[in-house]
Amino acid sequence: MKRLYDYTVVLRPDDNGTFVAFVPAIPGCHAWGQTSQEAQTELLNVFEMIKEEHEEEGRMLPADVDVSATYACQS
Repeated sequence: MKRLYDYTVVLRPDDNGTFVAFVPAIPGCHAWGQTSQEAQTELLNVFEMIKEEHEEEGRMLPADVDVSATYACQS
């Protein structure tokens, strides 16, 4: 079975000073935290729960997706 490290993880600061981490390939696999480390730790917990649900239901986790990042700058 796949591990979180087999997937692309996106980590970004949020508008309110917290951090959001998510796996684009897995719907619902997202978490937030006061620090980037906290968001990543919470994401691992969410991933493990989703992985367990998939195993119990006999489903495989989806394949990873290619992600490209763009940065929009407001003038």
